[in-house]
Amino acid sequence: MIEKRDFYINGQWVAPAAARDHLVIDPSTEEPCAVISLGDRADTDAAVAAATRAFDDWSQSDPKARLELARRILEIYNARTEDMAAAISAEMGAPIDMARASQHGAGTWHIGNFLKAFEEMEFIRPLGPHAPEDRIALEPIGVVGLITPWNWPMNQVTLKAIPALLAGCTMVLKPSEEAPLSSLVFAEIMDEAGVPAGVFNLVNGDGAGVGSQLSAHPGIEMISFTGSTRAGIAISKAAAETLKRVCLELGGKGANLVFADADEDAVRRGVMHMFNNTGQSCNAPSRMLVERPVYDRAVEVARQVAEETRVASAHERGNHIGPVVNKSQFDKIQDLIQKGIDEGARLVAGGTGRPEGLNRGFFVRPTV
Repeated sequence: MIEKRDFYINGQWVAPAAARDHLVIDPSTEEPCAVISLGDRADTDAAVAAATRAFDDWSQSDPKARLELARRILEIYNARTEDMAAAISAEMGAPIDMARASQHGAGTWHIGNFLKAFEEMEFIRPLGPHAPEDRIALEPIGVVGLITPWNWPMNQVTLKAIPALLAGCTMVLKPSEEAPLSSLVFAEIMDEAGVPAGVFNLVNGDGAGVGSQLSAHPGIEMISFTGSTRAGIAISKAAAETLKRVCLELGGKGANLVFADADEDAVRRGVMHMFNNTGQSCNAPSRMLVERPVYDRAVEVARQVAEETRVASAHERGNHIGPVVNKSQFDKIQDLIQKGIDEGARLVAGGTGRPEGLNRGFFVRPTV
C-alpha cells in the first residue's frame, strides 16, 4: 500500500503537525490503496505563511521566466503520464486507458493552452483610444487557495495552479481527500521543475478541515473552488468575513435536446457522453428531451447503448467504464434508480445492483 503522509510546504516534503491518517479506497476493489494524512490548522497556517513569504519575489518575477517554468512543468507532466494515469485509476476509478488519454490528457491540453495564451498576455496595456496616456496594469492578487474535486483531478488542478503560477500568484492546493494521489504526483512534478519554495504548496485535508480553514484564512486573497453547490455556498459565506475574491464552478447537469431532424447518431452520442467517466462529469447530460416523432426510436437506441456499455475494473485495459468513486456515491445512485422505478419511470436498461459478474467494487449497471 502506498504511504504518502507528508505535505508539500515551502519546497519541502514535511510531516503533518498531528497524525491524522486517512485511507484512500480503490473503488474497483473496495480495498485501501494508499494512506495519506489530513491536515489541521497548523499545517494550513504553515502553507499560507510559506506562500506569503514567497509572494513578493514571485509576483515581481520576469513573466518570461514564469513562462519557461510552465513549459518545463508541461515537459515533466508528460513524462509522468503513466504515474499520473495509475494514480487517477486507483484513487477514483477511471479505467486506465481513459485515465491515460483523457484524465491525464486534460492537464496536457490546459497547460498547453495557457502557455499559448500567456505568450500574448500584456500585463501593462493602454486603457483605450479615449485615454491614450492611461494604462491598465494587471497584477497578481496574492496568495490563492485552490480546492479541487475528485472526478477530473488533473483537469481541475491544472486549470487552477498553472494560471495562478503564470500570473505571479503563490498558492495552497487542497485536492479532494477522495483523490489525493494524482495531486501528490503533481506536487512532485512542480518540485522537479524547480518551482521556487513557497510558490506552490499542497496540504491534504477534507472540506470541513483544511477547506474551511483556507476559505476563512486572512492570509488568502482568493479562493478558487470546484465542487458542490452546498460547499460553494459555505465557502462564499466563510470568505465574506475577509472580503476574499471567490471563483466557483458548482454542480449542475444539462439535458440533451433531440429533435426529429437530428442525425442518426445524436441519441447514441448523448448516451455515450452520459456514461463517460461513469457519469461523473459536470457536463454529463443525464436527461434527454426527445421530440415525439422520434421518441420510440430514441428509447430503443438508448437501450442498445446501455446494454453495449461494458463495465470492468479500472485497472483493466480496454474501452469500458469503471466504478463510481466510493460507497456513498454507489448507495446514492442505487437509491436514485430505485426512486425512479418507485415513482413510475419505465426501466429500459440496467437497474439496481452490480453488473453481472461483478460482486465487489462500486460498479453500477448502465441504466436508462
